[in-house]
Amino acid sequence: MPEIQLGSHTVRSHGVQVARFHMHDWLILVVLAAIDLGLNLIEPFHRFVGEDMMTDLKYPLKGNTVPFWGVPIIAILLPLAIIVVYYFIRRDVYDLHHAILGLLFSVFITAVLTDAIKDGVGRPRPDFFWRCFPDGKGVFDPVTKNVMCTGEKSVIKEGHKSFPSGHTSWSFAGLTFIAWYLSGKVRVFDRKGHVAKLCIVFSPLLLAALVAVSRVDDYWHHWQDVFAGGLLGVIVSSFCYLQFFPPPYDTDGWGPHAYFQMLSDSGNAQPPSTNASSLNVQQAELESIYIHHHQVVEASQTSSGDTNPMLNGGRIH
Repeated sequence: MPEIQLGSHTVRSHGVQVARFHMHDWLILVVLAAIDLGLNLIEPFHRFVGEDMMTDLKYPLKGNTVPFWGVPIIAILLPLAIIVVYYFIRRDVYDLHHAILGLLFSVFITAVLTDAIKDGVGRPRPDFFWRCFPDGKGVFDPVTKNVMCTGEKSVIKEGHKSFPSGHTSWSFAGLTFIAWYLSGKVRVFDRKGHVAKLCIVFSPLLLAALVAVSRVDDYWHHWQDVFAGGLLGVIVSSFCYLQFFPPPYDTDGWGPHAYFQMLSDSGNAQPPSTNASSLNVQQAELESIYIHHHQVVEASQTSSGDTNPMLNGGRIH
């Protein structure tokens, strides 16, 4: 796919136009943020926790290795910095806008799904006992044996939000998106065998995995929580990336769909080709070459008066 001159579609020249065309998408992001805020304000489901269930819920109450304020830095600001750096290299507002939009959709959709599941499931965290009974003295209903927590309400509320892991899902959402993004930009699937490109792509995923491990080490989550959170983040971000960009293994995997659509509409290039259309074009070119060659041979025969039946279409004069 031929490329137009760099710097011809910048934020200054086309930024407002592109953002206005996707105004409804930005409005949806605002709605998603409002929904997620509401999900964090409501009380989660308080699952029954009997006295005999406390054996696996007495892990120490610790702080966070990765604080809550660190998650937006890892999941949003770090990928955003990479996207902005690439913009200054290529000066393509289509890539900048759609990468930012795809990144934010990845994180916000994942956040809404994660918090909705958290509130609905209400699974207690591994340190739930110390959240419920900070003095270490368990109090249980004399009939049902359900917990009768004496701790701070906000701490207990947070103790019912173990599944799935929010830190993990949000980190995997943002970092998986940027892994997809980098794989397209460095053309990791160009079949030239440059393994170093894979290291670039796997680096964000390693960082997300370390965040997930920290949640288990801090006893804020069970291993099933981080596994489900990571899987949720990977799936959502993959769908969001492919909504705005071709697959990295595609010939046009280095740029967003909107960029190639713009080239097609402006007449600077043909629409991006798929594998099937490429084969059709190649076959048409071969047929054209064969017909041209056949016509040249016939003209040569006519001018020389050659009567060879093999060179004269099988006809004997």
